[in-house]
Amino acid sequence: MPTPVNSERSIAASADRQFNSDQEFDRLLGNLLITGVVLAALVVLTGGITYLVRHGAQHPNYKSFHGEPDSFRTVSGVVRSATEWSGRGLIQLGLLLLIATPVARVAFSLLVFLRQRDFLYCVFTLIVLGVLLFSLAGHHL
Repeated sequence: MPTPVNSERSIAASADRQFNSDQEFDRLLGNLLITGVVLAALVVLTGGITYLVRHGAQHPNYKSFHGEPDSFRTVSGVVRSATEWSGRGLIQLGLLLLIATPVARVAFSLLVFLRQRDFLYCVFTLIVLGVLLFSLAGHHL
């Protein structure tokens, strides 16, 4: 039969493990967000430099409006344009990465909550993820 002192120690040890797990979870989420933002900024910077090198001397024509090309209206079009080393394509890809960073954070949180078998937080996180994906997909659903 466990003594009260041993029982208290096991509860304290369990709390310490959970606290360390929460700290590790926070650290991983922080690193994910930092990596996403830095990667997005580097891609946008590369795209901006590429665009200025190729088109910096051109004068804009403000007399007529030209909307966004069709190639930038889909994720596959943006990726294709970026792989062709288009400055605008790289900028668009960087912005997509910036938008995807918080979505990746929520998805990562869902995986962690599933691993911890914290099903209440799984439900809340699934709702948040669903709202994010629905708002990003827009009329394509």
